[in-house]
Amino acid sequence: MINVLTVRELAESYLAGGSGFLVDVRVSDGNTISILLDDDEGVSVEKCMTLSRHLESVLDRDAEDFSLDVSSPGLDHPLKLHRQYVKNIGRSVQLKITGSGKAEGKLTKATEDEITILVREKRRIEGRKAKEWVEDEQTYPLNALDWTKVQISFKGNEIDHY
Repeated sequence: MINVLTVRELAESYLAGGSGFLVDVRVSDGNTISILLDDDEGVSVEKCMTLSRHLESVLDRDAEDFSLDVSSPGLDHPLKLHRQYVKNIGRSVQLKITGSGKAEGKLTKATEDEITILVREKRRIEGRKAKEWVEDEQTYPLNALDWTKVQISFKGNEIDHY
């Protein structure tokens, strides 16, 4: 069976110094290799194909047959790495807070240990009859989150990522 660490090392050495980075590498039964590739500048089909071709050229099919899938994480995959959080600053995210429900807001800051989102909600202001929109920054430790997903909102004919 092909070693996941070998595949990871080959891919990381190929990507070193560039804007692309690995999110996940898996090798399942039958030597099915699945790689999730992200990029600070956005993942294109060409970037996935280039990494795939490189790996195809350095892995020995004669020693062990394998299938290879290189793709981007997509919106259905939660953010896993600090670099992904930094890349998505300014975008709308949904958080699943461990034992405490969900929160949504615009990602404004990301450190290795925590993230900050800007939450916008209607609240009743003392001395006023109508509720008003209020913005509030909330900070969450990453170890208190089950997952964080980027949200896309549709406004008119445009897609808005924040």
